[in-house]
Amino acid sequence: MSNSFLKRLHWLLLPLSWLTASAAQATAYPLPPPDVDVIGQVKVTYAAKDDSLIDIARRYGLGYEEIIHANPGVDRWAPGQGTLIVLPTRYILPNTPREGVVLNIAEMRLYYYPKAGADGQQMVHTYPVSIGRMDWKTPLGATRIIAKEVDPPWRPPASIKAEHAAQGDFLPDVVPGGPDNPLGRRAMRLGVPGYLIHSTNKPYGIGMRVTHGCVRMYPEDIEQMYEITPVGTTVRLVDQPVKVGRFNGELFVESHEPLEEENLSIKVTLDQAREAIIAKTGPDMPGVDPTALEVAVEQASGIPVAVSIAPSSNQQAAAYPPPGSRVPTYLPPRYDPYHRAPMPATPYQPAPTAPPAYRSSYYTSRPYQ
Repeated sequence: MSNSFLKRLHWLLLPLSWLTASAAQATAYPLPPPDVDVIGQVKVTYAAKDDSLIDIARRYGLGYEEIIHANPGVDRWAPGQGTLIVLPTRYILPNTPREGVVLNIAEMRLYYYPKAGADGQQMVHTYPVSIGRMDWKTPLGATRIIAKEVDPPWRPPASIKAEHAAQGDFLPDVVPGGPDNPLGRRAMRLGVPGYLIHSTNKPYGIGMRVTHGCVRMYPEDIEQMYEITPVGTTVRLVDQPVKVGRFNGELFVESHEPLEEENLSIKVTLDQAREAIIAKTGPDMPGVDPTALEVAVEQASGIPVAVSIAPSSNQQAAAYPPPGSRVPTYLPPRYDPYHRAPMPATPYQPAPTAPPAYRSSYYTSRPYQ
């Protein structure tokens, strides 16, 4: 067998081990070959008695909007003990060069492609983020990380001081570094003046559009990324509400609701999805099932959905995942990445739960109802 074939086979088999990875390990995946764009697996777990969806999201490296959209109808604050929770931990890589840091604004998710290690293995790390709200937009374009800082002081600009003052909260000129600092314990300064990738003292807001333009991360995520990301790393900020990718011969679409502007809810259109597919496949969109595409766009679940025309029986027999794997054989129809029609429900095996690195007391209020 050729080395290229063995490398590809090795990469295809790796997802079987991801299902048993801890939450901390699940943020890093082997970088797939150039013609493969999908990483990770959709998983499931069960809510504990005192869990909120926000607790579960943090435990598995997910953001607020991601877990809410993946579990429609589930009470976000009290899902209830034993409630099955879908973990949308499968992603299509953004349509960008696979290098440096890539932040997809629409997805509220960051991807980091470090250089290959000594063994030649390249990885991709992915983390949920918070971005700027409507009146404080996170900028788009290419920049770099120009500095890194531990326990950074916060110097609120005049515009933010005025906003707080209007609410009776008068900010000092400098907030010293420490546990109460809104920048948290780590910050990476971008080449765009005034913008940072930083930690937070309000982790329950990760995965929402709540910042003043900066990119906010879970404290444990930014600490990991801070250590492995050198100054000078390229940062690309893109807005791709529809991502298209290939995996094991199939075409997948991942659709996210565009961010609201001026309090008007907007949706991804079929034309936007077709444009993204044409960029991947060519103008005739060969092998694309129009009905599957329409459903994927309408649902905007944030989970990759197969939109290829149903394969032949021979192709199905060879398809990943192989029989007997620990990948769930059934997910609710809107989340099923492998089958064209619902299958009889079979018992789920709950995903392993890593010991939480925080307590539910983080959530002393519910400001985002």
